Amino acid sequence: MRKTRILIVDDDPNLSRLAGMVLERTNLYEIRIENQSTCAMATARQFRPEIVLLDVDMPVKSGGDIARELRGDAELFQTPIIFLTALVSKNEAGQRELVSGGSRFLAKPVEPSVLIECVGKLAREMIAAG
Repeated sequence: MRKTRILIVDDDPNLSRLAGMVLERTNLYEIRIENQSTCAMATARQFRPEIVLLDVDMPVKSGGDIARELRGDAELFQTPIIFLTALVSKNEAGQRELVSGGSRFLAKPVEPSVLIECVGKLAREMIAAG
């Protein structure tokens, strides 16, 4: 069975490592982590992720900047993005993803079960869409 490629872009190495381990334990995903926002596009072009988990608030380039770059790339423009943010509280998000303007958001710190559920749902939607 082929694994879905997921790129995690977050300036917090501990959070990105933890998210990567949680997803890898499912044996459904191949994970690549990028902790430098300025290297995110180069890593994405090399890795060709099928899903990107993207921190919103990072130094130098924000998640919004990187999302715009992804949307402007001829090969990556359709790659689904799940934004990770501490700007939305768990009280606001509850134990689920928020969807705004067609983008998905997860409140940090992300509960492992919520992360697995959100990524799995998106991966299933991608498979159904063909």
